[in-house]
Amino acid sequence: MTTFVQFHLLTAYPPSNPNRDDQGRPKSVHLGGAPRLRLSSQSIKRAVRISDAFQQNLAGHLGTRTKRIGEDLVETLVAGGVDAEAARKAAEQVAAVFGKLDAKGKGGALINATLAFVSPDERAHALALAQKILAGEKLPDDKTLGKTVLRSADGAVDIAMFGRMLAEATEFNREAAVQVAHAYTTHRAVSEDDFFTAVDDLKPRDDDAGSSHLGDLGFGSGVYYLYACVNVDLLVENLGGDGALAARALDALARALATATPSGKQNSFAHHPRAHYIRAERGPFAPRDLGGAFFNAVKGDDLMAASIARLEDTAARIEAAYGPNFTASDIMNLTTGQGSLAGIAEFAARSVDDAPDHG
Repeated sequence: MTTFVQFHLLTAYPPSNPNRDDQGRPKSVHLGGAPRLRLSSQSIKRAVRISDAFQQNLAGHLGTRTKRIGEDLVETLVAGGVDAEAARKAAEQVAAVFGKLDAKGKGGALINATLAFVSPDERAHALALAQKILAGEKLPDDKTLGKTVLRSADGAVDIAMFGRMLAEATEFNREAAVQVAHAYTTHRAVSEDDFFTAVDDLKPRDDDAGSSHLGDLGFGSGVYYLYACVNVDLLVENLGGDGALAARALDALARALATATPSGKQNSFAHHPRAHYIRAERGPFAPRDLGGAFFNAVKGDDLMAASIARLEDTAARIEAAYGPNFTASDIMNLTTGQGSLAGIAEFAARSVDDAPDHG
């Protein structure tokens, strides 16, 4: 049986615009007949990957999403004393392992056509291969070349969690062990406009009193529901069977989901919210989100309290109708003083011990 860990979070965002659409306004969704504000799953996963919880606690175990692995190899080789032209030729052959090179790279830059998610191990093997080329060693054939660099499992936590696709080396794709939903407000919410002006500091006082710049900026606020689900067995598998690293990864994920936020327009709004409510569950049962709790928009004077009540009531009703969905759970609730983030993180990390093959 597979062990799943599920997270349900409610976070109050102040006026902000953390995740913008193509017009620069807060992303939105129409749900249950009411407009809501939304944060895309892509922006949330990016915020998680670059969060302090990940960068500090998982240093050395994080991949790099880039088109510039070739340029990175050139810089490293040149820094080690290799001739620039020779370094480029070697790096060009190795970079092709991660996908076709872009012939239109600006200034002749060595850039892949698509982003590749590269693990620390793969980067090290790519560098080693480039050095072998420089030493005059013969390259393996195209079918074997990828296996010299690419890995289907290793210690890159973010690749293990969020997966990757390599169109030209599909055998090294990784299925995501973590599913992250789009977050959206539990209640009706629409974006507003901030009309602003800027004054020229050197403008003479006797000049007209008008401003030197006019602009407008979209923003919004609300209580967002976020759901994430972890396939613990797949996470351990993607990490090459390293259960201890998987436990550290789950600890970091719990902390990041509660504290990380997309950083759009952060200098304008200084939004740094923390989750007010976290419900963590683990067990072998099929995952289920609790988004249905908010299909009908929450109303009232205290939207956070009303959202928490709606979430808990829906969870209880689903369990009564379908049977148990977890074998253990933990809750952090700021409104009642229940639990802590440290407790949620420890609960998540212990899920590796519950996985049948890793206990």
